[in-house]
Amino acid sequence: MTETQMQRLSNESGHRHFFLKTGLPIILAAVAVAIAFCTLIIWSSHETDQVAIERQERLVALVVSQLRASLAHDQESVTVWDDAVKAVKSGTADQEWIDTNLGTWMHTYFGHDGAYILDPFDRPVYAFLGGEVAKPSAYDKIASSAEPLVKALRAKLRASDTTGINDKILTPGESDLSVIAGHPAVISVKPIVSDTGKIRQTPGSEYLHVAVRFLDGSFTQELQKDYLFKGLRFSWHNDNSSDEASYALKSVSGKTIGYFIWEPYRPGSSVLDSIMPTLIALLAAILTTIAALVAILHKRSIKLQMSEARLHHLALHDPLTGLPNRTLFNARLDQALERLKRSKGKLAILYLDLDRFKQVNDTLGHPAGDELIREFAERLKKLAGDTNTISRIGGDEFTIIVPDLKRVKDIHHFCQRIIDTVRHPFDLYGSQVFVGVSIGVAFAPADGLERTELTRKADVALYHAKSTGRSRYAVFGKDMDTLLQARRNIEQDLRAALQAGDQIQVYYQPIYSATSRKITGVEALLRWQHPTKGWISPDVFISIAEEAGLIETLGEKVLREACAAAKAWPLGTIAVNVSAIELRNPSYAKRVAKLLSSLGMDPHRLELEMTESALTDSLGQCEENVKALRELGVRIALDDFGTGFSSLSRLQRLDVDRIKIDRSFIKGFGSTNGDEAIVQAIVELARATALKTTAEGVETDEQGKCLEQIGCDNLQGFFLSRPLPAGEIDALLGAGPSSRLAEDATAP
Repeated sequence: MTETQMQRLSNESGHRHFFLKTGLPIILAAVAVAIAFCTLIIWSSHETDQVAIERQERLVALVVSQLRASLAHDQESVTVWDDAVKAVKSGTADQEWIDTNLGTWMHTYFGHDGAYILDPFDRPVYAFLGGEVAKPSAYDKIASSAEPLVKALRAKLRASDTTGINDKILTPGESDLSVIAGHPAVISVKPIVSDTGKIRQTPGSEYLHVAVRFLDGSFTQELQKDYLFKGLRFSWHNDNSSDEASYALKSVSGKTIGYFIWEPYRPGSSVLDSIMPTLIALLAAILTTIAALVAILHKRSIKLQMSEARLHHLALHDPLTGLPNRTLFNARLDQALERLKRSKGKLAILYLDLDRFKQVNDTLGHPAGDELIREFAERLKKLAGDTNTISRIGGDEFTIIVPDLKRVKDIHHFCQRIIDTVRHPFDLYGSQVFVGVSIGVAFAPADGLERTELTRKADVALYHAKSTGRSRYAVFGKDMDTLLQARRNIEQDLRAALQAGDQIQVYYQPIYSATSRKITGVEALLRWQHPTKGWISPDVFISIAEEAGLIETLGEKVLREACAAAKAWPLGTIAVNVSAIELRNPSYAKRVAKLLSSLGMDPHRLELEMTESALTDSLGQCEENVKALRELGVRIALDDFGTGFSSLSRLQRLDVDRIKIDRSFIKGFGSTNGDEAIVQAIVELARATALKTTAEGVETDEQGKCLEQIGCDNLQGFFLSRPLPAGEIDALLGAGPSSRLAEDATAP
C-alpha cells in the first residue's frame, strides 16, 4: 500500500469514529428536521396539484357532455320545422333547400363536420361531409356507429316515448361518442318533425337527421383557447408523460374512444419551484457548517492515527491489492476457529485461483498481470462484504473466510457469484481480457477445527475444481478419492467403448441464421450411451480422453462420420470440434486433407472449432496446422469465446473465420450482469475484423430476438433444436430448412 492510500485509510477511520460518537447524531437530527420540513412542503404542493388536475378533468367532462346536448339542440333548430318535413319528403325536388338548411348551414353556422338524412326505412337520402355535399352512400362510413342510435330512436318514436322532452328539448333523440372516419366524434340522431303539428306523421316512420362533430381538430383548439388547457391534444392511447394529465372519452357502453391529454396547471409545483432555491441554499449552509466543524475537531486526531495505521497495515497487508496477507489470514482464521469452538456455529474457507493467469503474464506482460490481480481483488471486495475476510496469499491465489455461516447453500450461491463476476472482461491497458476462476471450499467444524487441516482440505477441493474443467467450484468431500477412482473406471470403459464401436455416436445440432431462422449448417457432437450407466456427458469423458491419450481417436471418428454424413445434406457448413492435443500433432493437417480427399468432401464446407489456447500454444505447432488447414480451404472457428483467457483486442491477430459466443453470456441475458453489453462488444469487434459470429445456448425466443438485434449472424441452442442423430437430420432437412423440433429429443 502506498503512503497516500494509508493516509486515506487513516482519515476514513478517524472520520468514522467521530461520526459514530458525535457527528452522526447531529447530522441525523438536522437531516431529519430538513426532511420533515421538505416532505411537508412537497406533500402540500402535490395535494394542491391533484385538486387542480381533478378540477380540470371535471371541466373537460362537462364540456364534452355539453357538446352532446348542444349538438342535439343545434339539430332541433332545423329538424322541428314544417318546411324541413316537406323538403325531405319531396326528395330530389328540394335537394338544394335540404343542402342549404340541413347540411351546409349546419356546417357553416354551428361547425358540424357531417350531416346525413335517413328515410323512414333508414336509407340515406342526403350526405354532407368534409365541407361539401357527398353521395348518400357516404353514410356507409358511419353506419356502424349510427345504426344503434337510429334503432334506439325508432323504438322511442314508435312507443311515443317523451322521456326527457321539455321546453328546451323538443324531440326525442340519441347521441354517443364514437370513431367516425378516423376521428373521435359526437354523433347525434334527431327526427325531422312538424313544428305546427299540421303535418301528420306515423310515429317511427319519420325522416331522421344525423349530425357529427369531430372532437379533434377545431374542437380541440377551441377547448384549449376557451378554457386555457395548455398543450391540449387528442390521442388514441393514454401516452401522457409524467407532466401531463389525461381524460378518457368513453361511449355510452363504456368503451374508451381515446384521450384528451394536456399539461395541467399545477399551482403547488409553481410555489414549490419558487421557494426551492432558498430551501436548497439553507440545507447546504447547514451541512457546510457541520462539515467544517467536524474537520476542525478531528484534524489532529486523524494525523495521530495515520502513523499507527501505516505501520500496522504494512505488516499485515499485501502491497499490491491492500488485502490481508498470509500472516493476517492465518491470525484471523485462528481467531474465527476459536470463536467457533465456543459458539458451535459454522464457517467456510474458500481457496481461489485464477485460471490461465500465466497466459496473461506471458502474452500481455507482468504489469497487465498486476492490474488483473488488482481488478480481481476489487471485484471480490464488492461481493464479499465487510464480515468476510479476503486475503491474497501469493501470486494469483486468494482466500476468503466466511464466519458465522447460517446455511451451507449460501456458500454455493457465493461461489457462483464469484465465478459469474470473473466472466466479465478485465480492461488491461486497452485490452479486454477474459479469464476464469476455480474455487475450493472446506467447512468447519465438518472438515476440522484446526487451521492447517482445514486449509489443506480447501486446497484439495481447489485442485479438484481445476481438474474437472476450471471456472467452477468444488466442496471438499470424503468421496473425492472415490471420484478419482470413478474417473479411472470411465477411462477403462471409454477404451472399451471405442473398441466396441457402437456406444460412441455422433449427433448433430442445427445452426440457424439469426435473421431468416433457416438452417445454415450443423455442429457434430459426440454422445456416449454407456450400456449400464446410460448417457455420459461429453463434459465428463472428453477431459478424460485428453488425459488418457484417446482424444485423437475420438476426434478422427467424429470427423470422418460427420463429413460422410454431410455430403448428402444441402448445407453450407459442417462444424467439428478439435482439441489442442490434436492440433499439436504435426501430421494433423495432412490427416484432415487425406480424409476429405477420400470422402470427396469440399474442404470449404468444413469448419473446425477450437479454443483460443490451441491457437496460441507456445511451440507454434498448432499455428502451423491452422495455417495449413486454411490454405486447404478449411474454415476455423474460435469456440466458447469468453470462458477462459480471451482478449477482444487479440481477435485481430488470430487467423480465424468465426467466433462462437459462449452460452454462459446468453444465459445471463435480462440479468444485471450486463451480458448483453458484452455480447454487443464481441459482435461489433467481430464485424470490424470481418469475422462471423454464432451464439451458443439460445434457449428462448427473447434471447434469439435480442441476438438478432445485436447483429449476431447465427444461433444455436435448444430453443431451435437439440442435437439429433443423422437420421433425424435427414428428416429435418427433408421437411424444410426452417422447421422446428420438439424439445423432448431422446439424446441429452
